[in-house]
Amino acid sequence: MWLALVIGGGVLLLAAGVLALVGLRRSDRGSRLWLGATFLVATGLLALVTGWLLGEPGASKGEALKTGGLAAGAVVALYALWINDRKRRTDEQRQRLDSERAEHDRERVADERFARAVDLLGSEAGQVRVGALHVLAGVARSRPEYTQTVLDLFCAYLRWPFERPADPAELDRGEQQVRLTAQRLIADLLPRTADETPQTPRYDLNLTGADLEYFDISERVVGELTMRYCLLHDSNSLWGCHVHGDAWFTAAKSLGILHADDVVFERKAWFSGFTATGRVRMARVRYLGPTKFDGSQFPGVTDPGADSSG
Repeated sequence: MWLALVIGGGVLLLAAGVLALVGLRRSDRGSRLWLGATFLVATGLLALVTGWLLGEPGASKGEALKTGGLAAGAVVALYALWINDRKRRTDEQRQRLDSERAEHDRERVADERFARAVDLLGSEAGQVRVGALHVLAGVARSRPEYTQTVLDLFCAYLRWPFERPADPAELDRGEQQVRLTAQRLIADLLPRTADETPQTPRYDLNLTGADLEYFDISERVVGELTMRYCLLHDSNSLWGCHVHGDAWFTAAKSLGILHADDVVFERKAWFSGFTATGRVRMARVRYLGPTKFDGSQFPGVTDPGADSSG
């Protein structure tokens, strides 16, 4: 009897090996074939181990059957673990694909919103342009990789030629509101110095030739700041800014009040040809790189108390 069990178990194990080989080649029925192979292995081990132990002198039938059952159960348990691991990996792959699909959809929606808003910036209606600016700012907040591009667009809008009439009553108030909105959104998108860490992004601002009024980026972190040939009207503020890149104020004109106390210039701070007709406050400014004031004029009341640490 024990010999028959051993032979039968060996045959079942051989059959299980054949099914396993077929399952490796036929992926469409792999699960069923592996289940069948597992059943054959478990049954074969039950018979083989039981028969082997029964062949020993004085062997107990109960103990032999129990040991064979443990061997068979171990195989079934291993198969169950393999099935669970396979299911887990399948679920993870599905979740990853769903996440990638959702991310792709968000990128597509952001691209469409961005493109549409850029088109609307060319609208003749001021309220439409204001809405487009807010949409672009929303895109930058939801997709940080757009922030520098959106800031570049806002700066480009402010660099666009803007003629101020001699009579303030003739000023285009609609266009003025659009420009004030662009200035405010620039400040909103810049990181605050109070929240600055080594990982804080540093966005560049190129406002060359821009016409600015009530431009306020106080206590903001900036990368490179370019304000060559700017016209600064009424009151403008750079108070407490931390400028990590070069700062260019070449030939800029301040026609009102400029608040620039406590600014930190990490690199170049170029004020060549800068002129002011009103007050310029520059107390406790820290120049940590090369600084140049050739040809600059401050005919108004000035607080020049600066710290040239560089």
